[in-house]
Amino acid sequence: MPLVRFLIRLGYAPGFFAGFLGAALTLAERGAPRWSLPVLLGLALVVSFAAERLAPYDPVWNQPHGDTGRDLIHAAVNEASIVLSVLALPLVSGLISGFDVWPSGWPLWGQLAVAVLAADFGITLAHYASHRTPELWSLHAVHHSVERMYGFNGLLKHPLHQAIELTAGVAPLVLLGMPSDVAWLLAFAVAIQLILQHSNVDMKIGPLIYIWAVAPAHRHHHLASQTEGDVNFGLFTSLWDHLLGTFRSGADTPRTGQIGVSGRPDYPRGYLRQLAEPFRRVV
Repeated sequence: MPLVRFLIRLGYAPGFFAGFLGAALTLAERGAPRWSLPVLLGLALVVSFAAERLAPYDPVWNQPHGDTGRDLIHAAVNEASIVLSVLALPLVSGLISGFDVWPSGWPLWGQLAVAVLAADFGITLAHYASHRTPELWSLHAVHHSVERMYGFNGLLKHPLHQAIELTAGVAPLVLLGMPSDVAWLLAFAVAIQLILQHSNVDMKIGPLIYIWAVAPAHRHHHLASQTEGDVNFGLFTSLWDHLLGTFRSGADTPRTGQIGVSGRPDYPRGYLRQLAEPFRRVV
């Protein structure tokens, strides 16, 4: 078991990311049906849960906190909304006069890389703004209300805030003429990255922590202190955090009892109450 933990700590993050994205690209290139990606995402969650138990960062976070049902609903609603958004992409593209400069002649992996980097920019800026605009923060606080960090947390968001981030990240790509097969892969890549960002695996990524926005860096973002947690906004990369001066790394990442919404130990835990909370606080 010590050897297994050692191997997971070193190889889990790059193996998970490259393995599942590589599988998704292979399926897309072979013309596999669209439903194969949700099945692959389900397998990714199973692998994530297994790795968290074999090599946990904080063993307490592996225990349910009365949040399992709520998190399942959040994940189902938010992933379904993404699927509907991608399905609507051809209609939206037909209604919008874009530039039609998408590099369609590139290999599929190259097109996905362009989409990932462009979406990273838009989503990171929307995330950054969400910590500085009260109205956006009231929606984003739902994501920060978690009392533990594990792979599923990345899929926990207020639907309206997810729509805002999605628009910021994808609208420029739609204007550029992004095809639907790349959009499906981008949606899958985002889900895989969110799982890695919030994973309870004690992963070690070495110098990659300065450029790759996975759990060792992103845990700082979830510190309950809004001042200390006002860092590391990147989705895929830490590039924009370096430019914004918001990058942070180090060993002082949070443990049990150190995450949540600053000043709100009473934040609602139920799904419907979390959907209503932003409006209750604003009105």
